[in-house]
Amino acid sequence: QVQVVESGGGLVQAGGSLRLSCTASGLPFEDYAMAWFRQGSGMEREGLACISRSGINSYYSASVKGRFVISRDNGKNTVYLQLNDLKPEDTAMYKCAAVLGAYCPNSWATGTGFDYWGRGTQVTVSS
Repeated sequence: QVQVVESGGGLVQAGGSLRLSCTASGLPFEDYAMAWFRQGSGMEREGLACISRSGINSYYSASVKGRFVISRDNGKNTVYLQLNDLKPEDTAMYKCAAVLGAYCPNSWATGTGFDYWGRGTQVTVSS
């Protein structure tokens, strides 16, 4: 049974940092590209970052490029998202997802075609 579990969310002041973790089990983690998404209250899901299965290639949405960093440790079946310089508008439920393949699909930011999703971890940024 595949499980994808996020952790590391919480309440942080504006300008602060958090590191989110996402651990997957029940699948060959090294065969999957991984991505992070978020969804704020009343808002559509937004793709934030995607990383290839090797970890060599990564992609970011314009809204977080330069502030967030995605990385992975295949030995630990874990993908990370470092959140820096957080703003109140970053408040959302953050979820990770896995897609089978070496590279992030061109449409990764839509979330279409991802095979497995976690339930998410809440990030709240106070002003």
